[in-house]
Amino acid sequence: MPAPANTFVMRDALVTLEEVEYANQCWVARLVPTVNTISQPTLVPDGTIVDVDNAIWTCELTFAQINKTGGLAKVLRDAAPGTEMEIVLVPHDTGTGSPRATATIKTLPGPFGGTQGELANNEMVLPVVGSPVFDVTT
Repeated sequence: MPAPANTFVMRDALVTLEEVEYANQCWVARLVPTVNTISQPTLVPDGTIVDVDNAIWTCELTFAQINKTGGLAKVLRDAAPGTEMEIVLVPHDTGTGSPRATATIKTLPGPFGGTQGELANNEMVLPVVGSPVFDVTT
C-alpha cells in the first residue's frame, strides 16, 4: 500500500504575528483544541447520555528568546497582557492552496533568561479568542 498523499513535515512554514514573519525564530507553532466530553451512564444497559462541548483553542509556540527589536519574545513581552493579535500559521508553504489557519491570540508575558550553555528559548501557550479560521493560501 502506498503512503497517503498530502502528509507533511513541518518545514518551510509561515508563522506571522500581526503580519510580521517569525518562522525563522520558531520550532513549534500549533493550534490545539481542548474539548470536554460528558458521558453519563443511566440505569439501563444501553442508556448513556453523551455530549461534546465546544472546543477551547490555544496557540503553542516555542521560539528563540530574542529580546531585541525583531524578536518575537520582545513583541510578546512589550504587549500589555491580554492584547489581541492575529497569528497566521501555514505548516508547509507550497504556494497557492497551502493549508492555513488564522486565529486571534491574547498575549502573555514570557520568560526572560535561561540556562547556562543552552539556547534561551520561550515555550508559551497563548489563549485563542473563539476558534481559528481554516482555509488555504491564495
